[in-house]
Amino acid sequence: MENHLQAIATLFSLVNPMVCAMMFTSLTKDRTTPQRMADATRAILTIAVILVIAAFAGASILKVFGIPLDVFSVAGGIVLSFIGFTMLAGSGSPTPSALSSEAAGPSQWGAMLAPMVLFAASPGTITGVITTAAAHSRDGVPLTALVGIGVVLTATWLFLLIVARGSKAGDQKPPSMAHDMVSRYMGLIVIAMGIQYVMTGYKAFMGG
Repeated sequence: MENHLQAIATLFSLVNPMVCAMMFTSLTKDRTTPQRMADATRAILTIAVILVIAAFAGASILKVFGIPLDVFSVAGGIVLSFIGFTMLAGSGSPTPSALSSEAAGPSQWGAMLAPMVLFAASPGTITGVITTAAAHSRDGVPLTALVGIGVVLTATWLFLLIVARGSKAGDQKPPSMAHDMVSRYMGLIVIAMGIQYVMTGYKAFMGG
């Protein structure tokens, strides 16, 4: 039980449901309420697939390619920082003229939600899942990691649904200054987390 609680606390800090909800608000501002609720479910399922694969086979996959966890953290941190710079520049989501909420298909909106998915299933989160799975597996089943993933993603999904229901259907007004500032501030946080992953991975790699 103690291991489960520790895994849940660790993944909560890495996935950060509150930041995910704020990113989701920015990225889906031109969507209707039913569309946003569907987007939230698809995003959580995508994150769940990534993290479950990491729990069962993440370490083995990296080992096949000869990639240490530290190097993976550096590479993923660079990608995360790039996403943060995009959000900071104010281009974190497509405009209504570039992508109509009526005509956009699931694959297009999936691409739009990629920054949030990559934030939640970041290299830090994947590393945390792999570490937990390696330390607490029973008969080859990473039960502790799976419990942590299930609890944290359920909470994140509920946050996203609350955000989705709080929007007005068909509301495509330009974002307010407050909304724009929050989006850019979230970009700054993502940049900081990406740099942290890069520096932590580099320090661990050089120290090893």
